[in-house]
Amino acid sequence: MLVIDDNAAGARAMKRLVTALGGECQVAHNGEAGLVGVREFRPDIVILDIGMPGLDGYETCRRIREEFGSSLVVVALTGWGQERDKHRAIQAGFDVHLTKPADPMLLEGLLATAGRR
Repeated sequence: MLVIDDNAAGARAMKRLVTALGGECQVAHNGEAGLVGVREFRPDIVILDIGMPGLDGYETCRRIREEFGSSLVVVALTGWGQERDKHRAIQAGFDVHLTKPADPMLLEGLLATAGRR
């Protein structure tokens, strides 16, 4: 899994959770670094914050889809949880939209699903 989030503490917490659940996790703190991380790490899942400065999560997701298609699961993990936010995320190419803080059971389910792909 690759976590892309400009909130360093939140990204570290997500990495600890993924590791505790038995997954391997890398972290990037902006969209550009995240794109490099996807190319180098080749994750099964990308957990992507939407509200980042510079290259936001919507554009980062679009670029991931342009380069990698649907070969990986891209999950929006954001504080933006209105219906219009969820709709915009799906239009940008996200597979799943989660509102912070994410339920650890949902994350565990994503990891299990990725392991079967």
